[in-house]
Amino acid sequence: MNTPPGTTSNSADSTVGQRLRTWVTRETTGGLLLILAAAAALVWANSPWREAYTSLSQLTIGPAALHLDLTLAQWAADGLLAIFFFVVGLELKYEFVAGSLRQPRQAGVPILAAVGGMAVPAVLFVTVLHLTGDTSAAGGWAIPTATDIAFALAVLAVFGRGLPAAIRTFLLTLAVVDDLLAIVVIAVFYTDSVSWLPLGLAVVALVVFRLLVSARTVRGWVLLPLAVVIWALVHASGIHATVAGVVMGFLVPAALVHGEREPRTHAFNDVWSPISSGLALPVFAFFAAGVSLVDDGVLGVLSQGVAVAIMVALVVGKCVGVLGTTWALTRLTPLRLAPGIGLRDLLPVGLLAGIGFTVSLLIAELSFPADSMHGHAAKTAVLAASVIAATLAALALRADTRRTDRGNDMNDDGLPDDITEFIGDDEGPSH
Repeated sequence: MNTPPGTTSNSADSTVGQRLRTWVTRETTGGLLLILAAAAALVWANSPWREAYTSLSQLTIGPAALHLDLTLAQWAADGLLAIFFFVVGLELKYEFVAGSLRQPRQAGVPILAAVGGMAVPAVLFVTVLHLTGDTSAAGGWAIPTATDIAFALAVLAVFGRGLPAAIRTFLLTLAVVDDLLAIVVIAVFYTDSVSWLPLGLAVVALVVFRLLVSARTVRGWVLLPLAVVIWALVHASGIHATVAGVVMGFLVPAALVHGEREPRTHAFNDVWSPISSGLALPVFAFFAAGVSLVDDGVLGVLSQGVAVAIMVALVVGKCVGVLGTTWALTRLTPLRLAPGIGLRDLLPVGLLAGIGFTVSLLIAELSFPADSMHGHAAKTAVLAASVIAATLAALALRADTRRTDRGNDMNDDGLPDDITEFIGDDEGPSH
């Protein structure tokens, strides 16, 4: 199999490039890069040189004849995030075929917890808006339904060391299902109109992509231009272009084919995960998080009804939705948590789910004009809520790691847990 998708020889493991890729794909590194990018944007957007930040964000490049004359901010949201969602698609495909989503009994709880973790924040958002009287922002109901995989896993990796690795699997499953549902929400509710000709051509191109990516020899020099064409066709159809990324990720084989020793989802992930973590997500965060607070101040912005609704929905709604759904499932149905996890472990998981960040910022951009009052308030609230949720989750994780009363049947299924894998045992990225 030619490169990409990205197998590397053992002799290359010690190279600087390999070490850099390993460092970039660590969960702690990904979260740190996101925070630094967002902080740099906030500082610049509120500095005396904020006009330069605005000019950079609104700089337009690309061929107008193909309707791709987009601003840098739009390229980050539509183009670079497609890479992130391609990696999400790879994760999902593998989990459905050979991972934690393969067995319904084990996957049922985190999958349904993800649904509850989206429904409760949406309802709470609309409720708070009606209580504050700011019903004109109801179109942003989907903003607090998302979970940022990279940020949430980074907090868990730092503060959850020593806890059973099954907690990470639960969070990862919940987060990737959350993102899949977010893609569906974007495609269904944030598409004004569909141009059927480019969409039909995109479907044909996706069929060709599937044939090529499943062939005995994968030729990256053919797949990459084809992926760009698919992205452009989906963009031209009116559907948000990030949908193209997750669909292509789903088309990559996750089972062993042609006598290969690892799934092709892993090989593609080895190539694109560093680009997603080290470039796509930080650049998007840089252009999305630059909210100017000079005129109204932080308190003035966060006191708006839409901001209050987003913060309450992310910090409280996500936690209540995840915990409440899990409690009901494990008490009222045969479904059980994985060995090693108890309901008490899901308090920090529910708080981690409230870190909306990347996907919430994307939905905020789709919900409100970037320079509108609601747009500024929504983005500021997403950033504030993500920081609050991350802080509370870190405190809850530290408290959980210090508890010594962990039994050997945390999930109450009548069988001993026999846990042998713990968070922090493997510092490298996992598939």
